[in-house]
Amino acid sequence: MRRTIIHSAIAAAILCASFAAVHAQDTEKEIERYREMISDPMSNPGFLAVDRGEALWHEKRGTKNVSLEGCDLGLGAGKLEGAYAQLPRYFADTDKVMDLEQRLLWCMQNGQGFDTKNIVARPFASTGNPSEIEDIVAYVANKSSGMKINVPQSHPKEKEMAAVGEELFFRRGGVNDFSCATCHADEGKRIRLQNLPDLAKPGKQAQQTMGAWPAYRVSQSTVRTMQHRLYDCYRQQRWPKPEYASDALTALNVFLQTQAVGGEVQVPSIKR
Repeated sequence: MRRTIIHSAIAAAILCASFAAVHAQDTEKEIERYREMISDPMSNPGFLAVDRGEALWHEKRGTKNVSLEGCDLGLGAGKLEGAYAQLPRYFADTDKVMDLEQRLLWCMQNGQGFDTKNIVARPFASTGNPSEIEDIVAYVANKSSGMKINVPQSHPKEKEMAAVGEELFFRRGGVNDFSCATCHADEGKRIRLQNLPDLAKPGKQAQQTMGAWPAYRVSQSTVRTMQHRLYDCYRQQRWPKPEYASDALTALNVFLQTQAVGGEVQVPSIKR
């Protein structure tokens, strides 16, 4: 009798495991179908942000009444093609490594005469309220679409920032004792419908991830930049909110981009 019960239990366990495996396969197929539905570039609302950003780039504004066309993003004043694919990078005029948002804020303040406090206070779009800087980022980043990520690591400060970013990636903290690596340092992890890429090592997953930001978030009905993605990750980890365009976020971005070197920029992409 006992042997019969054991055999029945084993058979039931095998049946449950088989059902779970089939269910997991069906779920993965549905997730993939959903991804295909939202990945059509011809219906990507993110290009509306690109258009708004283009207008803002060329508009004469600020106390100096000039456009951003004189802003040097690393390849020379006003040269946008390929600039985003090589950011963050060291800038001699500031003697620091800057990502795109940091550099735009510097150009707006020093080139156009803007007081950027209001931009820093509300850098991210909300319902019915687009973010000017996110729109400009979308426009500039789109100028690197189809190009390879190639962040420079020749200057000592670029190498230093990459090292700091790696330290931040693995540093645990907050009420949950989480780090970036908690979710992004192993294969096969997922949260809800979203696969969690392994960003702890260079290669395809890092390339596909970093090459897809900024992205139009269907669930938020707006374009989000890498600054927002990092900000939101820290929020979900229950860390203190990071300061917008801070050196810490730039350092983390440098590390992630070095993991993604060789990947292709395709932005704005579409994400859930």
